[in-house]
Amino acid sequence: MIYTITLNPSIDYVMEVEGFEEGTINRASKTNYYPGGKGINVSRVLKRLGADTMALGYAAGFTGNFIKEKLIEEQVAVKLLEVDGHSRINVKLKAGMETEINGTGPLVDDDAVKRLLQQLNQLSSEDIVVLAGSIPSTVPSDIYETLIQKCQQHEAKVVLDTGGQTLKSLLSYKPFFIKPNHHELGDLFGVTIQTQGEVIHYAGKIHEQGVENVVVSMAGEGAILYTRSGVYFAKAPRGEVKNSVGAGDSLVAGFLAGYVKSRTSEEALRYGIASGSATAFSYDLCQKTDVYNLINLVEVEKL
Repeated sequence: MIYTITLNPSIDYVMEVEGFEEGTINRASKTNYYPGGKGINVSRVLKRLGADTMALGYAAGFTGNFIKEKLIEEQVAVKLLEVDGHSRINVKLKAGMETEINGTGPLVDDDAVKRLLQQLNQLSSEDIVVLAGSIPSTVPSDIYETLIQKCQQHEAKVVLDTGGQTLKSLLSYKPFFIKPNHHELGDLFGVTIQTQGEVIHYAGKIHEQGVENVVVSMAGEGAILYTRSGVYFAKAPRGEVKNSVGAGDSLVAGFLAGYVKSRTSEEALRYGIASGSATAFSYDLCQKTDVYNLINLVEVEKL
């Protein structure tokens, strides 16, 4: 089973407005509501790719109920814990330039953390746990460390999809998989990375610290995988980019679905790039048919 933990899920309220004008009434030409949050996105894509997944984390109020209902509609197993307050609403305004306004989430107290840790007692060495997103201010700042320690007690693999100081401080726990882009990789070492050779050099330094799979995404240029069997470059297929939201989460989901299916990191990379690209070429998260249409177009080369 692949578990995802989203500490601060959201309703993503997407509004398309033609000719937006500040300070006056604007009418949306199109609106959509989606359950959001990085871990939630990973679970949604995993389910579409046929992988066993369960969404964990927190939900609150009528907005939290909406998130759970939408996940259930998509047949995603969900065990979001109830807390006080309301789950946040993130507004994404598409009007020429894209603007985001992210809401605040509910308060997660010590009791809520204990309940989440209790859920992880069911883990085994066959499981993968995805910790995705930044740590919200309403949650204890060391919660990822606490969750990783619980996962490792049960020998479950840990995936970290976060960045900045949070990621840097957690590398010593030797996660199974991380996915920084080349800018984030450079930030970990205080350098600016511009070439493929530099990506390989610094990804290797992360791998040497015990991270089994390091995937460094380079936007439309593809991605580098540094793993125990070697270094691989995957060239992204060409297409019209319609959506940037969730492409990275889809790459994570595709990589894990591919790994569970093939047990090889090279094939997992192919699935990941196809999934991320399929989302980028869609207006929502990718569908299975879109991913499989792209898989054979992903060129993977061992460097």
